Amino acid sequence: MELTSTLKVLGEYDLVVVVVGLGVLALATLLQRFRDAPFSFPIIPLALGYLAFALPLGLTPPDPERHGSLALHLTEAGVIISLMGVGLKIDRLPSLRTWSSTWRLLGICMPLSILGVALLGWGMLGLAPAAAVLLGAVLAPTDPVLASDVQVDEPGEALDKDIDPRQSEDELRFTLTSEAGLNDALAFPFTYLALLMLAEGVAPSGWLMQWLFVDVLYKIVVGAGAGAAIGWLLAAILLRLPVETEQQRMKAGTGALAGTLLLYGLTEAIGGYGFLAVFIGALTIKHRERTHQTHRSLHTFAEQSEQLLMTGILIALGGAIAGGVLAPLTWEAALLGVLLIFVIRPLAGLVATLGSRRLPFLDRLVASFFGIRGIGCLYYLAYALHNGDFQDAELLWATCAFAVTLSICVHGVMATPVMALRERLRQRVRTRCD
Repeated sequence: MELTSTLKVLGEYDLVVVVVGLGVLALATLLQRFRDAPFSFPIIPLALGYLAFALPLGLTPPDPERHGSLALHLTEAGVIISLMGVGLKIDRLPSLRTWSSTWRLLGICMPLSILGVALLGWGMLGLAPAAAVLLGAVLAPTDPVLASDVQVDEPGEALDKDIDPRQSEDELRFTLTSEAGLNDALAFPFTYLALLMLAEGVAPSGWLMQWLFVDVLYKIVVGAGAGAAIGWLLAAILLRLPVETEQQRMKAGTGALAGTLLLYGLTEAIGGYGFLAVFIGALTIKHRERTHQTHRSLHTFAEQSEQLLMTGILIALGGAIAGGVLAPLTWEAALLGVLLIFVIRPLAGLVATLGSRRLPFLDRLVASFFGIRGIGCLYYLAYALHNGDFQDAELLWATCAFAVTLSICVHGVMATPVMALRERLRQRVRTRCD
């Protein structure tokens, strides 16, 4: 009996479970093997999802338009869990000086990237102004999950080496990590801008005041304030948990999930940005007591959860590609995705970091190039299309899916060799100085 005939004996749900199981098995057995190889693990679940739904097995490919609510909540969960993990890794409290590279990328690079994509979407793709702004906002955030190869180490590594974690932190890795943690929240005002333009028209008189005072000022202030306050209360509870045995560490780790849900849900309930609250809350927990071993348990649980969700989401994305989500993609839209990865983000990053004293020129090049797109992009598009009736929804999905897939492949393959080359060059410079 042929393989396809054998597999068709199973129900469609059973086959989906098998595919997800294969993805999780790959996560468990292969993830660490690609740490030092010019290959990124996220390519595997993406390819697995494509093959599973492209083969004649009787599986119905996921459709992000038809299953918009599922796409919205699945990607939402992936982003908020990843933000908790990222916040728990950062060993610096925000300040104007020590976070100056991050502020440059957020305040200059991200708006320039949004503007560049929006202008190309309007002029080259023929999108309506609101849809063009949405595309710019959707493709703006970098991904905290897929960028793990260029991020700071997990909590506790510096403690194992008996050194001050603040002294061990690599400025480039810190910049990329903190950018990914914050821009997942700060792209939201531009998503709301697109929704306001869709509802009120292009003229700023119809939406400017609401956008500035509600979507920008109020939601950011409430998100940051709620994150700090709730994070402080959670730290008082979580950091008292015993972590002497493996079982105790596992129980303490589940506090990361509880904290994430509370931070996100309570902040959204009072109208703030939940993504921002989760990140700020994680930072607050981390800095309540920098050397506490509970941080490692919290981060480990958050990291494992985000990797499981990432695997499922990328399998679904691969299946959506097999099902034709890229069918509406025009050559202009594909060119826009290429320009985003190779031109718009790198140029915007170089402009943003021009004159930076904390990043040498080589690190500015690397930081500018590794603007990895991923799950956050999918979430923002799902959110906007769930809340607004954009005419070019299929083209928007095709462009976003193409850009994310291209980023996963290009950045994933290049991350390890580029960071290794950078380390060799830095070592050569240090040797000459000595």
